[in-house]
Amino acid sequence: MALFNRKNNNAPSATATIAPAVDPALAALTGEYAIDPAHSSIGFTVRHAMVTNVRGSFGEHEGTLKLDGSDPANSTASIDVRIASIDTGIADRDGHLVSGDFFDAEKFPLMTFRSTHAEQLGGDTYRVTGDLTIKDVTRPLSIDLEFNGSATDVYGNERVGFEGSADILRSDWGLTWNAALETGGVMVSDKVKLNFDISAIKSAATQA
Repeated sequence: MALFNRKNNNAPSATATIAPAVDPALAALTGEYAIDPAHSSIGFTVRHAMVTNVRGSFGEHEGTLKLDGSDPANSTASIDVRIASIDTGIADRDGHLVSGDFFDAEKFPLMTFRSTHAEQLGGDTYRVTGDLTIKDVTRPLSIDLEFNGSATDVYGNERVGFEGSADILRSDWGLTWNAALETGGVMVSDKVKLNFDISAIKSAATQA
């Protein structure tokens, strides 16, 4: 099911005024959704010491989706992530990450994303572009997402699901700490993969 506009290869004539048909199933998704943190994850993968990957996640996050099924390009996303909730499985490492060497969570407690544009890449794969802010640095970010579908859960909640990822260079957001290795290379790679697995619940006010 498409969430965002599909390209029309059969362009109408200059005098045509027929509007594209709206998929009823798509239109039914219109509404406001709250991201369910208990069934969602926002994480990352980064290369460590040039030989392995370290994975982590942020345990505290919240966000909203506004889906417009009749004109999906108007859909938006907003996400706030609490930096101090970072978890890599090692307390000492987590403490270093929230310190001034990296995120400086006391001074900059949130990482935020605000969407500005969405497009379909093909099938149920989409690219959502917006502004990612870390440590008061705001730069554009494009996230490739797969729409996993919609469903009504056992409690009667209408849900939608997405999963996807994006690659960034942490130095673009001022995260520049590193240490040189005796064998060459550095302790932490500049490239970081962000991972998103999102389940969102439609608000009661906009459920059918």
